[in-house]
Amino acid sequence: MISTPICDILGIQYPIFQGGMAWISDGKLAGAVSEAGGLGIISAMNANAEYLRGQIKIARELTDKPFGVNIMLMSPFADEVAQVVAEEKVAVVTTGAGNPSKYMKQWLEAGIKVIPVVASVSMAKLMQRVGATAVIAEGGESGGHIGELTTMALVPQVVSAVAIPVIAAGGIGDGRGVAASFMLGAVGVQLGTRFLVAKECGVHQNYKNKVLKANDIATMTTGKRLGHPVRSIKNPYSKEYLRLEYSGISDEELEAYGRGSLYRAAVEGDEKTGCFLAGQIAGMVNREQPAKEIIEEIFREAETVLNGATKWVK
Repeated sequence: MISTPICDILGIQYPIFQGGMAWISDGKLAGAVSEAGGLGIISAMNANAEYLRGQIKIARELTDKPFGVNIMLMSPFADEVAQVVAEEKVAVVTTGAGNPSKYMKQWLEAGIKVIPVVASVSMAKLMQRVGATAVIAEGGESGGHIGELTTMALVPQVVSAVAIPVIAAGGIGDGRGVAASFMLGAVGVQLGTRFLVAKECGVHQNYKNKVLKANDIATMTTGKRLGHPVRSIKNPYSKEYLRLEYSGISDEELEAYGRGSLYRAAVEGDEKTGCFLAGQIAGMVNREQPAKEIIEEIFREAETVLNGATKWVK
């Protein structure tokens, strides 16, 4: 069985994280992934302390294994959810959309392992300096908010730049992607889109169907004008957003158009006005499976690929 240093550091069986997806990664999904041997992650998204405490309670009812919380640092509730994870002493905090330095002392004193998502070498180096346990190097193939570099280019540069473990994310959907990530120097992977179709994922069925029906060119990127590019599945909403982005509409009006779109997709299943975030691997996903089955299948394939990695080398 594949085991890497991140398994020992976090006390998990498989070196796989489930991405912290807003309105999707709740206590039920995180608990199922952790119970299956990976690291489940609850998304704190734009929710308040009460919501997060409730989701942590749900996860703890499902598993006694380590799980994490993802904190979106642009959230208006960032300060209070940062306090909640310290009080609850969750095993791991991952962060996105900002710099978590202001919270590091508080989290480290609570015994929390902090693993920020980074999209550049400079941010990875900063996170190492402020005490991060590891970093998640996420390429632009991922769903949701994305950076400029691809996973293939970003991961090896981050691995070369820092001494802490690196988790690869973006464009990874099966064992081949896991094996490739290890070859780039990563010691683990984070998957989001693949877990969208986990049986335990409570996202609206219309959202799952969008992923299951996707092909290789099903996603598009919008939001570059506002400095926060996002990858989502093409639909009437995303196409209209792209049109507005290059029209005479103001930035304020464009932001207003995007408000609530992910909720409408994930919770209401609105196929016309919802934003269905998904990575470029959506076209590789063809069925719903329990989280345990997803993880075991991915690592069986990864072992096969790694065992045969030298078959073409002479």
